[in-house]
Amino acid sequence: MAINSGSDPMRFSASIKVVLKDGVLDPQGETIGRALKDLGFESIVSASSGRIFRLDIDAETEAQARKIAGEAASKLLANPVIERYEVEMAK
Repeated sequence: MAINSGSDPMRFSASIKVVLKDGVLDPQGETIGRALKDLGFESIVSASSGRIFRLDIDAETEAQARKIAGEAASKLLANPVIERYEVEMAK
């Protein structure tokens, strides 16, 4: 979502979801899955862990804000060896 107070640049909100890549062990997710079953949630088949980061970004365009968020994710927020990330711009 862009918020413009009448002057450039505009403010955009980005959410970055970071999760483990397929095939990477997720002991936290496995523990959560077992605990949910112990609490009676028998229909839950599996659980995985991850993180969500929310960033407010000043940029000229949404595309530029998305690029900045992606660069932040690839350089700091996600470990590219074991994690993947998705950038979503708030609507």
